Amino acid sequence: MTNQNVVVPDARKGVDITIAMALSKSLFSPVVPKPLPAAPGGYFTISRKMFAKKTETGGKPNSWADSMRDSSPTRVKSTTSLSEIEEKNTWIVNHPSALNMFEQIVNGSKGKQIVMFLDYDGTLSPIVEDPDRAFMTNEMREAVRDVARYFPTAIVTGRCRDKVYSFVRLAGLYYAGSHGMDIKGPSKNCCRNKKDYQGVLFQPANEFLPMIDEVYNALLERTKYIPGARVEDNKFCISVHFRCVEEKMWAALVEQVRSVLSGYPKLRLTQGRKVLEIRPTIKWDKGKALEFLLESLGYANSTDVLPVYIGDDRTDEDAFKVLRNRGQGLGILVSKVPKETNASFSLQEPTEVKDFLRRLVEWKRSTLQGQSRV
Repeated sequence: MTNQNVVVPDARKGVDITIAMALSKSLFSPVVPKPLPAAPGGYFTISRKMFAKKTETGGKPNSWADSMRDSSPTRVKSTTSLSEIEEKNTWIVNHPSALNMFEQIVNGSKGKQIVMFLDYDGTLSPIVEDPDRAFMTNEMREAVRDVARYFPTAIVTGRCRDKVYSFVRLAGLYYAGSHGMDIKGPSKNCCRNKKDYQGVLFQPANEFLPMIDEVYNALLERTKYIPGARVEDNKFCISVHFRCVEEKMWAALVEQVRSVLSGYPKLRLTQGRKVLEIRPTIKWDKGKALEFLLESLGYANSTDVLPVYIGDDRTDEDAFKVLRNRGQGLGILVSKVPKETNASFSLQEPTEVKDFLRRLVEWKRSTLQGQSRV
């Protein structure tokens, strides 16, 4: 173990306090860094708190509404308590900024093939009220395009694969839509090594399509009386957005959704950022999609690969957990607020994701130029 000093502001004194933090020799260890005990010389330790985590909720509609409320705050607080400041500082120590730790990250990647996995909403594009208008900026598209020139890159999203492709519009990527239940690789013309090209198309939930279509149409009918509710057909799953629904109507919305699903035991209800997700009960998620793509790329059992997954949603935790269990890879959570996560690092918003991708490209170009001079 090596010690690294991290500076965070102390709200009570208006000064910076150095926190002693233990880092594994490998930044990609499955163990989350923990603050060290208080020590001489001004070191200060903040106790770590647990953050509520509910990915699936059973029971009455009100329990669902409570979970929706916990994970989807409807207003920004004007003031922040001292305990909340300390909680955030602790969280940052345990999940440091990937931008601040960039040099350590790339140093740990030497000799390994980086493979990029990127969520879309909230990661490459901002979260917006109308999901049909979740456009990525041209600058972000350029950053993703440049990353894909140097590293195999996949978009892993809950969206319909065709829909997210219409947003990204980059042909040289892998696209895993419907939480990884609809995976397609780049065309042969987009691949550099055409001799070894193998088309990738994987849809493990095909048998559920008629059922999902029935549920989609039923939900359209049952939710049309709830102002602001929006039902999105993502082919192998369905999203019910409640971002524009008044909080007092959330319980009613959940009741309608659960009523429809009561006749479909092979479908399950989960929750994301201001969205309810209906998915097949098969054991497949973004983590499984990550493993499938690594295997398709020939890195299933390789020690010379560094998967990097960036995402902001609860559904991305499945991928973060896979990387942590592998003891190999880098999970980066996009969030401005503390959340319990299996990710090792954090970025606050899509603009920071763009900056991280750009720095990765600059580092790779610099590395290649240095090799060409030797």
